[in-house]
Amino acid sequence: MGRRSRKRGAAGGAPGGAREVSAVGSTRAERDAARRARAQALAREPARPHRVRARPATRPKPPAPWGSFPLTELVVLLAIVLLVTGVIVWGDRGRTMVVAALALGSLGGLEVSIREHYAGYRSHTSLLAGAAGVAVTLLVAVGFRQAPLGVAVGAGAAVFALCWWLFRRAFRKASGGVAFR
Repeated sequence: MGRRSRKRGAAGGAPGGAREVSAVGSTRAERDAARRARAQALAREPARPHRVRARPATRPKPPAPWGSFPLTELVVLLAIVLLVTGVIVWGDRGRTMVVAALALGSLGGLEVSIREHYAGYRSHTSLLAGAAGVAVTLLVAVGFRQAPLGVAVGAGAAVFALCWWLFRRAFRKASGGVAFR
């Protein structure tokens, strides 16, 4: 590609000068001789076999139950359209569209996560347990309006912990004993 730059020695710095000195004060000829000696020493050593790192076999993603129809992608696209429309419209209708967009987008992502998790393809333990915890927190907060917020959060945290343990066991069973992937 290009020429390598070299430090110039104390001999005036002209190209092709008497000496080209590196930071340690050796000449180019000395450095070349040292390189040749190292190469010869390596050539005399018995060749060690290179260790090839074993890559895990790439597994295909689990197929959707509805075949090749892009249902999840269409749901996410609908969520994006609803979100943009809701921001433009705003007001009561816009807020409803934004909430529906967030719910549809979450469902699209959860569907893929559930499918991959139970096929043993990739662990989504925390995501799935978090979704269950948030759902219970919302249900308790909306369903029991008299209940303090701490009760709703506590119920959500308890459900998260229980679901995390259950989802972890399910993934280990589906993946053949691996805890995460």
